[in-house]
Amino acid sequence: MVAIQSYIHGATADHGGDALPVVSPVDLSVTGQLLDAPAEVVDRAVQDCRQAWLAARRSTVAERVAWLNRAADAIEAQAGELVGLIVRDIGKPRRAAAFEVGRAAQFVRAAAVQVQTLGGETLPLDAAAAGAGRLGYTRRVPYGVVAAITPFNAPINLLVQKVAPALAAGNGVVVKAHPAGTRTALAVARIFAESGLPAGLFNVVTGDRAPAQALASHPDVAVVTFTGGTRAGEALIRAAGARKFVAELGSNAANVVLDDADLGDAAVRIAAAAFEASGQQCVSAQRVIVMEKAYDEFLARFVQAAQALRTGDPDDPKTDLGPMVSLAQAERVMDMAQQAVAQGGRYALEPRRQDCTVSPGILADVPRSAAIWCDEVFGPLAVVERAADVDEALRLANDSPFGLQGAVFTRDMARALRFADEFDVGSLWVNEASRFRLDIYPFGGVKQSGFGREGVRYAIEELSQLKFVGIRPAP
Repeated sequence: MVAIQSYIHGATADHGGDALPVVSPVDLSVTGQLLDAPAEVVDRAVQDCRQAWLAARRSTVAERVAWLNRAADAIEAQAGELVGLIVRDIGKPRRAAAFEVGRAAQFVRAAAVQVQTLGGETLPLDAAAAGAGRLGYTRRVPYGVVAAITPFNAPINLLVQKVAPALAAGNGVVVKAHPAGTRTALAVARIFAESGLPAGLFNVVTGDRAPAQALASHPDVAVVTFTGGTRAGEALIRAAGARKFVAELGSNAANVVLDDADLGDAAVRIAAAAFEASGQQCVSAQRVIVMEKAYDEFLARFVQAAQALRTGDPDDPKTDLGPMVSLAQAERVMDMAQQAVAQGGRYALEPRRQDCTVSPGILADVPRSAAIWCDEVFGPLAVVERAADVDEALRLANDSPFGLQGAVFTRDMARALRFADEFDVGSLWVNEASRFRLDIYPFGGVKQSGFGREGVRYAIEELSQLKFVGIRPAP
């Protein structure tokens, strides 16, 4: 059985640790044994990264740009291998996996472009009388070692969303990926090393919760950037203590359909946002709030759009929904649906499970105490709820402890602007569903959905810090 182990200073770090079998959700076969990196291995990875960062501290922007661009080229050249890992290890359909790999290469190149414009400003120090005759300016400088803790659902995209900005800003980075995404993270680290990145600037520690806690709490880690559930994020924040923490946490994305919307367009877009990737995206459409006048027609169109999605073999390029990441997750989602029905909800489209694969499920008349309304489902379920008017639609949309990204469908610009003002989310799309995301805008949440922002420019700014320099010319 293949041992999946940490990667430190450009080589596999042979170490012991508890073994966790990695099971492919495609056929339930064991693809390897993931070794939980002991605390001393995490310490070695961080210390090695710090030494590599100190050695590369004077690297020029031009050098960092070259490292990133060569890595982007190599990601594209090895796309077939990366797509295969994503399909095999998390069950993402091949078409979606190929898109993700292409997007990752584009993101790395975009970080290389953006860092070339990363600047500061000069300050009018003589605005204070004591500042006369002095020069002041700011610049952005790296933190040092960045700890990046990444999820399974986009194992290369959400990895490079952290790694590329960290490296562009001049940091080193130590990654702890979700067990199901670890083989992909290791492959990407090797790609960066083979592309000329100095050894140690991109290390990976393997395992589950213990290495993540050890990494977040390590005294030589300057910044932690995390994507994952709110509960796990809170535990890591406690471990990290008084250091910068960037967090994209849980979600329960509301998509609002007003009575003047194009209902057919809204149904198709929200169905894709709810069910593709098996609903395993932080901004997957979960709560669909529809004004009373449009409710019946929209629900019929929504069910039809969901039924048109193809569920099955993730290796088939025509598949829209493959398996969920594990049997446990598939069973959890089915339990949430059954509990909602037991509490008085009904199926507009009943989900079916075959091993790890769950077909789209649509529920209606669900009480607002049900977990499917209150919590993050992270699976292919959506609940459709009526709203009497725009006021109630807004109240329902905001009836959540989360606020990552939301959507409203309307032809009325005044209504759209009201949602822009009053819908409590970090990002809002009008006439586009909640799962739509571009890497050029600031992405992040409010309330329990986190703090800090990703997106090319914004992630580089989060992973660098402003430094002021004041000069009094020598007499």
